Amino acid sequence: MIEHCNDKRSIAYKVLFLIGLVFFLIGQLILTKGNDFVYEQVPIDFAHWFLLLGVVFLIPQTVSYPTKIFSLIGIPITLIGIVCIIGMCVLDFIWWSFPTTEMRNEFTNHISQVPSIWKPFMTIGPSSKVFNVGLLIVSLNYLKQAKVGIIILLIANLILWHVIPLPFRLVIGYALTLIGFSIIFLRNK
Repeated sequence: MIEHCNDKRSIAYKVLFLIGLVFFLIGQLILTKGNDFVYEQVPIDFAHWFLLLGVVFLIPQTVSYPTKIFSLIGIPITLIGIVCIIGMCVLDFIWWSFPTTEMRNEFTNHISQVPSIWKPFMTIGPSSKVFNVGLLIVSLNYLKQAKVGIIILLIANLILWHVIPLPFRLVIGYALTLIGFSIIFLRNK
């Protein structure tokens, strides 16, 4: 009975994780339209809400990976990346709330002088490098079952890290991340 509940929970966490990646991808698609488009969104900043919900939906599965060396390294790294993205979204909500470019610039000038805010949330958060390294490491838990999915995630990371230069790298990189984890979870079913 308990194992059956754990199986249902595991499936639910994986489904939430994949939905989270879909939301994150939608947020990236909206961001490709540019800052002006994002600032004109009404009644909310849809782009950053999709990013925020996306990473929050990843948390249950992220903390539920099997207890292996890859989890011990990858889970904390992924969670640090998630926190950095959440902080970035909060700051972007504040930028979105300002009615003028001058007010946004004034806010930018202020927080760029505060390293404890700027470095984690505006340097690390938007780059998603920590986040993506964590996701790649936790995917290695499935190396025996889903090599193809992990190879796709490696390619996605190379695109997201600018090693493989492509236009719309964030959209392509996160689309491949979604495909890679879909393969991993389906193979591991």
